[in-house]
Amino acid sequence: MKIASFNINGIKARLPALLDWLAEARPDVAVLQEIKSLDEAFPRSEIEDAGYNVATHGQKGFNGVAILSRLPLEDVARGLPGDASDDQARWIEATVVGEHAALRICGLYLPNGNPAPGPKYDYKLAWMERLESRAAALLEAEEAAVILGDFNVIPQAEDCRDPKAWEADALFLPPTRAAFHRLVNLGLTDALRATDASPGIYTFWDFQGGAWQKNNGIRIDHVLLTPQAADRLTACGIDKEIRSRERPSDHVPIWVALEA
Repeated sequence: MKIASFNINGIKARLPALLDWLAEARPDVAVLQEIKSLDEAFPRSEIEDAGYNVATHGQKGFNGVAILSRLPLEDVARGLPGDASDDQARWIEATVVGEHAALRICGLYLPNGNPAPGPKYDYKLAWMERLESRAAALLEAEEAAVILGDFNVIPQAEDCRDPKAWEADALFLPPTRAAFHRLVNLGLTDALRATDASPGIYTFWDFQGGAWQKNNGIRIDHVLLTPQAADRLTACGIDKEIRSRERPSDHVPIWVALEA
């Protein structure tokens, strides 16, 4: 089973690019971030025509997440537990059943947190605490689960081209990285690093300053696996080439292949 994450940066603007990628990459499950669309405005029919079931958790103009699946989506849940007052559309999860096993798919768009310090950064760290609690519950239940999406976290210096430039940024501040490492240290596997420890692997290049042309990127899109899912990991990759296409997102897809 091929499971992918793609921050699409506006589903309406990039629907042709998304459909092209789906036809080429053929993920069984694709988790999207920053759909920037209300549920009723999401281009459901076009994606269903491409062979996918669709579940969305949308919001007008910003945020928004979705799960696209060739398999039926069961037990869909929207919103990260732990704060009933949080109305930002950043979390969606569902179960898919493969030929031999079920997987819980948890898609996220973690807050950016800038400017830091400040209320946006406080929200980011509080959100990461809630994420840690949800991950702990999945681990305690011994579920085969995949937690993936745009984490807005640069875990280590080798995950960015120019660490000095990110020292004061919410994506790279020590409390951000510490929260991410606490999450992984619960017993999760960073799928990319389990398969490739090389520096210089990025998933995001800014639209400004010639970042793509200079390969001035960062790795902020991640796939984390519970032990029951990590045992099935066979490959992980990044579809870097699509960043060079017409009207691209500033992110590229990251995917894993699991025996499922």
